[in-house]
Amino acid sequence: MDITSSATPVAEITPAYYRQILGKLPTGVTAITGVNDDDEKLGLIVGTFQSLSLEPPLVMFCVDKSSSTWPKLRKLQNFTANILADDQLNVCRSLSRKGPRKFDDLPYSTGPLGTPHLDGAIAYIDCVVTAEVVVGDHYMVVGAVTNMEEGTGDALLFRGGKFGQYQPIEVPAPEAAAQAAPEPVSARNAS
Repeated sequence: MDITSSATPVAEITPAYYRQILGKLPTGVTAITGVNDDDEKLGLIVGTFQSLSLEPPLVMFCVDKSSSTWPKLRKLQNFTANILADDQLNVCRSLSRKGPRKFDDLPYSTGPLGTPHLDGAIAYIDCVVTAEVVVGDHYMVVGAVTNMEEGTGDALLFRGGKFGQYQPIEVPAPEAAAQAAPEPVSARNAS
């Protein structure tokens, strides 16, 4: 299948324009955590965490090649994906900064892999790294799920450079929508 197009682009695809367009799609905010042999707690924030496969259960995330934390986490070959709750903006900010002491004042417990499970996260997904691929300016990391735990609450979202919350839309049941719809003109004329 040829994915190239001979069509002339309407606008130049600059990094800013690319970010503007793709920023319209909300993403969840996930903290990737681990601990090294010196008992240093490691963490970084990603917005590209998602399910990759059900059989076997695999997840993936992407991390910028300039990350100073990912090379340390990579050596461990395991991690926990902590899906942050919509009231954990402080956790996101703490783990987004550079340098040591990211875990100061962040409560957590230790998961089955020895990795931090951040208190208040809505889910914990413990994984073993199975693949890492260089894709553009990012690493795409694949993890095999070894354990999962569910918390409570709604996910912290990121869209258009801003954090937000999920707001459900009430959709009428199919039967109610069909009953409320006007009768087609052709059915009225048939009588």
